Amino acid sequence: MAIAFDTAIKTLDDNEPKLKNALPQQIFTKTALEPGVLKSVVDEINKIDPQKFNDHDLIGRVYESFLQAFSINADKEEGEFYTPHSIVELIASLIEPFDGTVYDPCCGSGGMFVQAAIFIEAHGGNTKAVNVYGQESEPATYRLAKMNLAIRGISYHLGDRAVSTFSDDQHKELKFDNTMANPLKKYAEYGGFETDPRWQGYGVPPTSNANYAWILHILNKLNVSCGIAGFLLANGALGDSDTQGIRKQLIESDKVEAIIVSPRNMFYSTDISVTLWILNNFIIFLRKKFRRYRSI
Repeated sequence: MAIAFDTAIKTLDDNEPKLKNALPQQIFTKTALEPGVLKSVVDEINKIDPQKFNDHDLIGRVYESFLQAFSINADKEEGEFYTPHSIVELIASLIEPFDGTVYDPCCGSGGMFVQAAIFIEAHGGNTKAVNVYGQESEPATYRLAKMNLAIRGISYHLGDRAVSTFSDDQHKELKFDNTMANPLKKYAEYGGFETDPRWQGYGVPPTSNANYAWILHILNKLNVSCGIAGFLLANGALGDSDTQGIRKQLIESDKVEAIIVSPRNMFYSTDISVTLWILNNFIIFLRKKFRRYRSI
């Protein structure tokens, strides 16, 4: 059975361009599992109702469980969290990503995209009208995202490799209609950080945490006439003392439509409270049009 599974995986890798290098090779034969163990696992998986893959982000929940069990990124303030369905649904209901492009610069296992697709389908929308773009820096998580989206039949563009959005933007020339994200707080400084054009007009964000680097990156990637973004940040982003200038400029340029403070215990593996930020270029676009109309 182990050989049969490894052969099937290699066949997928050879024949599905989107899954190229996403699937582990010879994992079952190399693991040398005891007889019957693999069959038991398959039997358990076969008990799962296939409809659950359509109703829930099952892979994302398993991924979150592993993050919790093995304490990946032990510092929960800087860790990696699977975003619960209720929060993603709230983001989707606020930005309504029913068509155009949807972007997640730190897509993890692809949970935002999966939940967004579920939301679109539940409201009578067409998921084929949405083009998904994402990026992920952790190689194992990047491969998981590709598998997760492929299983659900979601067409995606995740770049050529797993790499940091800050140091190597895989969608550098693109602007997006909708952005949904739950970015990590921690990041590493990189060459050209001080002169990065994404900070233009707002000032260089601090390197102590990534909150405002993410805000400015997301803002920079929005479609200038109709882009809207919904993303989560730690509550500390509201009062960081070294980002007052950036916050002031964001408010004065009318980029922030709303900030919603969530209750605690919204995540499965941590009790931290977060804020949901909504940035909206469409309102600014309409206001400019209105002012131009009034001046005629």
